[in-house]
Amino acid sequence: MSDQATSREGVPRWPLPKLTQEESCAMVGAVVRLFDRWSVADTEALVLLGDLPAQTWSEWKAGTVHSVARDVEARLAHLLAIHRALRTIFTDVQRGYRWVRQPNTAFGGRSALDVMRQGNVDDIVRVRRYLEGVVGA
Repeated sequence: MSDQATSREGVPRWPLPKLTQEESCAMVGAVVRLFDRWSVADTEALVLLGDLPAQTWSEWKAGTVHSVARDVEARLAHLLAIHRALRTIFTDVQRGYRWVRQPNTAFGGRSALDVMRQGNVDDIVRVRRYLEGVVGA
């Protein structure tokens, strides 16, 4: 599979060039902090990150990152794009953090986190596209 593989929605799964170890570590750290602010449980984090091993997640939370798989880098990038869109939409930062758990008519009454917890990167992309559409509106 090439680095330009696409999802069933035609969205590149790996929109990023090959990242350095330092860049990957920075993304991991940002998502660890983001999940804390979103009140994401460890079990939810493992699913959102593509069935990441629990030991790896524990190491990441402790600040130790050995390597990051390309598919996980893509998930990290999409999650950070969601965060960026929420920061653009909401002037109250805490409101943006709470939004991911609130029921939303755009997702049939489910929360964005419910959608993303389905485990497929396309579900995370769905939330990202929705928010980027709101930002662009």
